[in-house]
Amino acid sequence: MKEVAIQDLTPWLLAVLLIEILIFGTTTPHFLSWANSVEIVRFSVELGLLAVALTPVIVSGGIDLSVGAMMGLAAISFGIFWQDLHLPVPIAAMLTLAVGTAGGAVNGMLIARLGVPALIVTLGSMALFRGVAEGLTEAAVSYSGFPGSFLLLGQGYLPLGLPAQLPIFAAVVAGYVVLLHRSIIGRALYVIGFNAGAARYAGVRVARRLALVYVLSGLVASLAAVIYVAHVGQARSDAGTGYELSAITAVLLGGASVAGGRGTIHGTLIGLFILAVLQNGLQLAALPSELTGVLTGAILIAAIVIDRLRTRPQPAIAAAVGEEVPVKNTQVAVLCGAVLAGSLIVAGTNVWLVRSLAGTPVAPDGGRAALVPARRPVIAMMPKAKGDPYFVSARKGAEEAAAELGVELIWDGPTSLDAAKQNDLVESWITRQVDAIAVAVQNPASISTVLRKARGRGITVLTWDADAEPDARDYFINQATPEGIGNTLTDEAARLLDGHGDFAVITGALSAANQNAWLAAIRQRLAGKHPDLRLVTVRPSDDDRDKAFAETQTILRAYPAVRLIMAIAAPAVPGAAEAVRQAGRTDVKVMGLSLPNINKKYVHEGVVQVVVLWNTTDLGYLTVQAATLAARGSLGKGVTSIQAGRLGAMDVRGSEVLLGKPLVMTKANIDQYDF
Repeated sequence: MKEVAIQDLTPWLLAVLLIEILIFGTTTPHFLSWANSVEIVRFSVELGLLAVALTPVIVSGGIDLSVGAMMGLAAISFGIFWQDLHLPVPIAAMLTLAVGTAGGAVNGMLIARLGVPALIVTLGSMALFRGVAEGLTEAAVSYSGFPGSFLLLGQGYLPLGLPAQLPIFAAVVAGYVVLLHRSIIGRALYVIGFNAGAARYAGVRVARRLALVYVLSGLVASLAAVIYVAHVGQARSDAGTGYELSAITAVLLGGASVAGGRGTIHGTLIGLFILAVLQNGLQLAALPSELTGVLTGAILIAAIVIDRLRTRPQPAIAAAVGEEVPVKNTQVAVLCGAVLAGSLIVAGTNVWLVRSLAGTPVAPDGGRAALVPARRPVIAMMPKAKGDPYFVSARKGAEEAAAELGVELIWDGPTSLDAAKQNDLVESWITRQVDAIAVAVQNPASISTVLRKARGRGITVLTWDADAEPDARDYFINQATPEGIGNTLTDEAARLLDGHGDFAVITGALSAANQNAWLAAIRQRLAGKHPDLRLVTVRPSDDDRDKAFAETQTILRAYPAVRLIMAIAAPAVPGAAEAVRQAGRTDVKVMGLSLPNINKKYVHEGVVQVVVLWNTTDLGYLTVQAATLAARGSLGKGVTSIQAGRLGAMDVRGSEVLLGKPLVMTKANIDQYDF
């Protein structure tokens, strides 16, 4: 069999990467630092492992959409082996790799032996693996508390500051280079990708070769999961969500063809770093994190479209006789354009920022004008989920305080509940050397390590809405104590039900620390003061209004005796109210923690009786006020109160800044509030 010759796109891809680095390096502060380079490499390892493993899969004409879901299943498996079965970490890791290998073998058998299309098989296994992971944990249980020696694998550094997981990544890359480019198996994969029928006719063991690449894909995905757990310090069922798209994008960016028969490991690595540099540059420029997804998706679509337009029958014929497969430069031009577009967005934003900082704006200070220093403090503030109306309201207050104080506010966070994304953003803010970081924590165990790192770099760290581990932050902006919230909710429920009856709770995420604290306070209040009230079930909404709607419908069918729905997540109250209204259940009352503006309709219709909440705009306002004071050294040990702008004097108890008692809003007073 003659060797298949492929035109090397490496020079073009390297040119794209270098142009990207040049633009970000000249427009974004701290981008060219050694520390930032190390972080780019470290955050590329898990995704890079998946991309490298997918390269021979795509070269052979296949696809594996299940690698991200396998990461979730493998992560949960590792947590179960270590924490529930009390196995040593090395044995737990080996068994986790076996789980990944078995999952890959299932894909390989169905694709190679039974001839089921890879797209169908891996789409199904993606749902299967993720479903099993969520079933094992009820989409709520997460595993943390791993030994420090294991966490060093994902969080530690080697000499020269290199990430500890880099040697593992290098070993896997070397193994795949040998497999794909230095072995008979690799040459066979290229031929299979060009024409599987011709490969069989030529005596290639097509089924065996295809099965091998899917088994290895599952194995490497489970290895990526172990490193991921060490990186974030937590094993969750949603680990690896969306990673399959980014990994496929990296492979196609590297010159691989979605039709098969073309691709290289070194091309995949360059594609990987093109994506990593783009994401890192956008984060350092404080641009919205969803812009990365937009540009990545645009690049992927462009790469596939251009690849399909230039695919002709001739390449397969040329490959069969060992001639070079011609590759046009159109795709490279498209990729250059996409990268330049993203880079120019960053450059334009930074030019505007520099100009805005060059002047001397005037800010109010108790009725007197005060000049803002040329170098303004930078406060980076993160919500749990950017689209949640609760946090949209808090942002208004944060921006109000930032304008009054003359500080620069960076507001960014995940678009959905994603603890790993929170970690990534904090890392980028550390590199950018912001003055203060304020995080609404999704999972304390996951984010506390990186928050400690920020404190170690001299950055003031605050938490708000939900707390991290106490030693990971300087202050917690506490909107209300769990006891205050739990007691208020329970007492209002008892009033609405005349002290007796069944009710159900719809929470946000079952793993949310603050909501679990509220639930604990509710149960304690029930036992101590309202024994005739019975909490029959707690269901998650994942901070999604539609899911709260569906969960309420289920509760009304499964628990017909329920007379009250208590929702303790902002989008869940209107979601539950709509379900009760559509069901015509006038005998069921709705109440909970939410915003007045999204509930006024239901309150005036009589579907929602009580909305309990603190002023979320004030919470965002107070967070920026406290962060600025702390960054400037005006909030330290021994301080018992602070002056917080229009809020006046606010109590400080130890390391907690208190907003005050929650509001109770009914039809009589809800129109007084606008947030």
